[in-house]
Amino acid sequence: ATVLDLCNRIHRDFTYDGEATTVQTRASDAFGLKRGVCQDFSHIMIAGLRGLGIPAGYVSGFLRTIPPKGKPRLEGADAMHAWVKAWCGRDAGWQEFDPTNGMRASNDHITVGYGRDYSDVAPIVGVLKTTGGQAAEQAVDVIPVVLEKL
Repeated sequence: ATVLDLCNRIHRDFTYDGEATTVQTRASDAFGLKRGVCQDFSHIMIAGLRGLGIPAGYVSGFLRTIPPKGKPRLEGADAMHAWVKAWCGRDAGWQEFDPTNGMRASNDHITVGYGRDYSDVAPIVGVLKTTGGQAAEQAVDVIPVVLEKL
């Protein structure tokens, strides 16, 4: 109940704002702004849970989007997402929560990696050395695959 309450409070009290923070923004700074993105909300929740003595970690992955009824699904609308894994006691074990959306993680949350924070599971790691100007663009499209029974 404590973990879900914190998840819902972050969702209610913080504003999603892709311009407010960067990947280097500290959780304390995002907390002061009361704005940020999924990475910030997850870091804030993890810090709060750990402060209460509840083990918690960072989950990086994708969130499959489902369009409103009667509307086509937008290709490329899915992107990297972050949420929280928290220890909810011996009976419940590790559970996952999405403070950005104020919900428990579901089958639409597709895990890529687990870590202590963003730096453990950053989606892009490496260096490209080249000359001249460069521009890069990435997109992800997550569509369920239905397998036929053999």
